Amino acid sequence: MLWLAVWLAGSTVRDRKGAFVAAFVAVVFGSAVITACGILLESSERSGAPTERYRAADLVVGAPQALPVADDVDPRFAERATLPAAKVAEIARVPGVRAAIADVSVPVSLLTADASDGRPVLGHGWGSAALGPVTISAGRAPAAPRDVVLDAALADRAGITAGADVRLAVGSNTTTYRVTGIAVPPGSRQPAVYFTDERAMELTGRPDRVAVIGVLAAPGVDDLARAVKDAVPGVVVYAGRDRGEAEFLDVGATRSFITELSFAFGGSMVVVIMVVVGSTLALSVRQRLRELALLRAIGATPKQVLRMIAAETVLVGALGAVLGVVPGIGLAFLLRGVFVLAGAVPDDFELSIGPLPLLAATVLCLIGARLGGWIAARRAARLRPVDALGEAAAEPARLGRIRLAAGLLLVPAGLAMAIVPPLRVPGEGAAEGAAFSAFLLVFAVGLLGPRLLTGAVRVLSPWLHRGSGVSGFLATANARANSRRLAAATTPLIIGVTLAAGQLFSGTTAGAAALEQAGDGLRAGYVVTATSAGVSPEVADSLRDVPGVAAVTPLVRTRTLALFGSGDDRQIRSYATQGVTGDRLAATLDLGVLEGDVADLRGDTVALSRIAAGTLGATLGGTVDLRLGDGTPVTPTVVAIYERGLGLGDVTLPHDLVLAHTTDRLDFAVLVAAAPGTDARAVGDALRSAVRDLPTVRVSDRDSFVAAQQDATAGESVVGLVLNAVLLGYLAIAVVNTLVMATAARFREFALLRLVGASPGQVRAMMRGETRIVVVAAVVIGSLAALPSLVGTSLALTRTPIPSVPPPMYAGIVAVAALLGWAAIMTATRIAMRPAPVDAIGARS
Repeated sequence: MLWLAVWLAGSTVRDRKGAFVAAFVAVVFGSAVITACGILLESSERSGAPTERYRAADLVVGAPQALPVADDVDPRFAERATLPAAKVAEIARVPGVRAAIADVSVPVSLLTADASDGRPVLGHGWGSAALGPVTISAGRAPAAPRDVVLDAALADRAGITAGADVRLAVGSNTTTYRVTGIAVPPGSRQPAVYFTDERAMELTGRPDRVAVIGVLAAPGVDDLARAVKDAVPGVVVYAGRDRGEAEFLDVGATRSFITELSFAFGGSMVVVIMVVVGSTLALSVRQRLRELALLRAIGATPKQVLRMIAAETVLVGALGAVLGVVPGIGLAFLLRGVFVLAGAVPDDFELSIGPLPLLAATVLCLIGARLGGWIAARRAARLRPVDALGEAAAEPARLGRIRLAAGLLLVPAGLAMAIVPPLRVPGEGAAEGAAFSAFLLVFAVGLLGPRLLTGAVRVLSPWLHRGSGVSGFLATANARANSRRLAAATTPLIIGVTLAAGQLFSGTTAGAAALEQAGDGLRAGYVVTATSAGVSPEVADSLRDVPGVAAVTPLVRTRTLALFGSGDDRQIRSYATQGVTGDRLAATLDLGVLEGDVADLRGDTVALSRIAAGTLGATLGGTVDLRLGDGTPVTPTVVAIYERGLGLGDVTLPHDLVLAHTTDRLDFAVLVAAAPGTDARAVGDALRSAVRDLPTVRVSDRDSFVAAQQDATAGESVVGLVLNAVLLGYLAIAVVNTLVMATAARFREFALLRLVGASPGQVRAMMRGETRIVVVAAVVIGSLAALPSLVGTSLALTRTPIPSVPPPMYAGIVAVAALLGWAAIMTATRIAMRPAPVDAIGARS
């Protein structure tokens, strides 16, 4: 009966708390991680920055800022997608619209003492002030081209009052304006400068385009958003809190980033948590074989045993899942804080904590515990009582034939997956296949654990226990006789070492290759950059006339979306993209061309990295389907395929094409190569003299620029490191759980050894010997399991079989594995030896 199973489960859990502590801890921390991912996911849908400059607008109309994808996250465009200025009149004619007001945004730098203060400022037309509404606290509105209004926060920061002059830089061009007024800012997120409407449109460089259109509704109008959508197709209408997404592009980008991260990382963690909980419960059930055999012997049926174990796992899982949501909320706030520090999300991104993530975490953990308990209990429930008592006394001599065959088949499959895709599969699939090989080998380790541990004991024991005497003999004998128990304790540590090495060293391999490619690819001796939003395109033209300059390449950066495949297999990839001029490009930037010629990069053409070309199925002379930074579709012809995509970007397009579809229409940098035989110092001095009147422009040498780029990209890997830390931290908990559980259950064995004459010191020495076997075997087997995937990843990314493995990082993995193994086993040993031997022999586990 159900009530009887529940009563038995409660009694078992109450009387044998030690047997369920490990499973309980695994569920608690698993629930915390899933809760944190769920909170981030819900926050990506509900949270956002409150609108500031558009608070008075009933609606805000903008261009589509993402590419629609059915049943998936819509990838966002990297740049601001704009609307034709003619849309303002169309929207104004919609019934119920009282006014339609265009807004544009211009990146501006406020200059103090001939230098930029470095903080971003946006310029707008004064006509858009009505959308705030923005009111003037002193002075008047701008009326002439050289009039501006500063918001009060910006004016206070610069110490400027109405009637004073101020120097503003748009790109690299500096102009002195008269401050005609000081405005009360509608918010504090984005400082603003207001020009006349005509001047603002002129400064954008595209007077035929507007960023957004604010809509003021006539009194008593209902469902104006639907009316605007129906009357003006091809636009996105934002209302209510969503207006902030139209005002601040980083809000939508943050939502997309958090959504993708939560789905990808959360899904992976759910699988890992279910495996860990299941393996922990399996070990718990195995340690209770004697008890289960007794139940069977006195008449309990297999179904009753299954029901009892199911009730136990549900009880432990429910309690752990509910208690885990509280630390999960704290973990969500911790992750948010780290993401803010890394620059991945804005500092005003708020978490939305609702009941759904908490409920989802509880349900998923319950499912994991129930499934793990069912799998663990099936074999135990089917065993005959005599067989169960036999297995409780001594492990089976052999592995099951199906288990052995599956494990043996997974080894060559994992090796093939690590090597064949990098050699035969083009594009990103090669690295993805290589990474998957580590999981296949981890599964093989789990299935073949006892065999592997037996072999490891034979190889390692003579080396590890040389001169150890009785303790070494006991450790070796115990390890050989109880290889399954030792494998159950060691496998989580092996998995931790494998995943840690695979995740961390895949990143270091890609990072090292990117840095090397960026350094080797930069041929320019000088790089012109800006302390403001960017370098004006005309700066490159002026530098070509500097004496001693052989080649000048303006460089603009963005991201593009690439579409490939057809029908249901249609896929999208986002690629780092650069825009350059093909003329004399080899003198300033060496892409490592494999096919074609980058000198042909003009008009409707593109050069692709080897990896991008392989992923997209592109060939020389073929076309690719791209969406530029602002979403504009293009199908350029491939004129070159190159190697250095990791360091220099996977997509290279003509400079003017990329520049015309960026938000700010500014260059990231200008690369300058000196003519052969010229004095390098003289050329540098000439370049600095040429930009002397441009306060925001800086000239640096090649080495300084490369170092600055390395520092700028250092924070990009922080998010990945944090997520890996969460994953590995959970695995560390599982490792400690399993080791403590497996060791503490041996109290009768320790008591028997002491009763037959072994001293406590000898028993502890024996366990130290076993610990050495566990740690060394885990490090060796885990490293070997990770190595094929790392070799394959390196082959796929760099075409060399040698991955980048920083010795200090590997030493850290070994040290953590040793610390976890040693602390867990030796602590559990001391606890298990506390009772007197006579008392321990008769005690229940």
